[in-house]
Amino acid sequence: MTVIAGRYRLMDVLAEGATGTVWRALDETSGHEVALKESRVPPGLPADEVPPLHARRERGARAAARISHPSVVRVLGVVTDDGRPWVATELVRGLTLAETLEAGGPLPAREAARVGAEVLAGLRAAREASVPHRGVEPEDVLLGNDGRVVVTGFGGASRTEEADPAEELRSLGALLGRIADDRSGPLGTVIDALRGEGPGGVPTAERAERELRRVAGGARTPTDGSGARTGSPGVRTDGDGVRTDGKGTRAGRSGARAGGGAPKAGASPPDAPATHRSARGNGAASAPGTPSGRGTRTPRRVPVLVAGVVGALLIAGALVYHAVRDDGPGAGPGAPGGVTSTVPAGSGATGADGVPATPRS
Repeated sequence: MTVIAGRYRLMDVLAEGATGTVWRALDETSGHEVALKESRVPPGLPADEVPPLHARRERGARAAARISHPSVVRVLGVVTDDGRPWVATELVRGLTLAETLEAGGPLPAREAARVGAEVLAGLRAAREASVPHRGVEPEDVLLGNDGRVVVTGFGGASRTEEADPAEELRSLGALLGRIADDRSGPLGTVIDALRGEGPGGVPTAERAERELRRVAGGARTPTDGSGARTGSPGVRTDGDGVRTDGKGTRAGRSGARAGGGAPKAGASPPDAPATHRSARGNGAASAPGTPSGRGTRTPRRVPVLVAGVVGALLIAGALVYHAVRDDGPGAGPGAPGGVTSTVPAGSGATGADGVPATPRS
């Protein structure tokens, strides 16, 4: 295998273009794989113009090494072999935007906005480092398997070819118009603004990036048709962020009113403990700010009090009944029930006619 500058061992070709060939190579010094770009001379270029071309590309690559941003490919080193510059960069595993579009067609609006925001962030970082870009094309954007969006191709333009900030944004707007599958929504508004077709003219790069990120991550959460925003299985959140159970019943009504906004007067703050329905299913809920234990014990006092009153009434009635019976007419000491015998005491007593007397009852 070929070793470039005694350090980079060429492994296989990753891509080829008008300006050169990109190889996957092994950095034998660090032991890491890198992307190594070989400079290519355009066909028919006069021999005396070749050295200046290589020198210009080398300067551009060394300038690109000054950019430090996650959305810009990191330049690891520049070496010269056989009079040609070779540029080593980080190896981003994934596909170019051009390959992605060719394989799957235009991107959904939110994904296109995300790509646009990351590209613009990289362009802004490059401009701060005074490194021009010749114009971002889908071939210059790498979509990494880890989700990164990485811009390549910095340092290839001269100072005279550098676009002004407004032109850079118009170029980005044209790129987004090519890669998005839907321009009828919020993304279309941003694209029109980037291209200078909006009512307010071309926005600043900072504002444009902010708007793209809003479109990329600001879509409403899908609802279940009742206005409740879906969350984890079995639990949903409605418009004001209050958790609800699987049946749509809000677990805490005291936090805020339906549809968001400020809480009603007298309502508990949003972080107050949620109220829960009675375990008996009677629909009662504890009042805001009242401990749930007291709220569930209150209904049990009623039957206890009723039972106590009934018991007291029964006892009082029994006492009155016995008092009235004992104090009635003809009552006196002796036999139970106030009945007394008129027969003389003793066994064998007889009546006046000699017949044994029978006690009257």
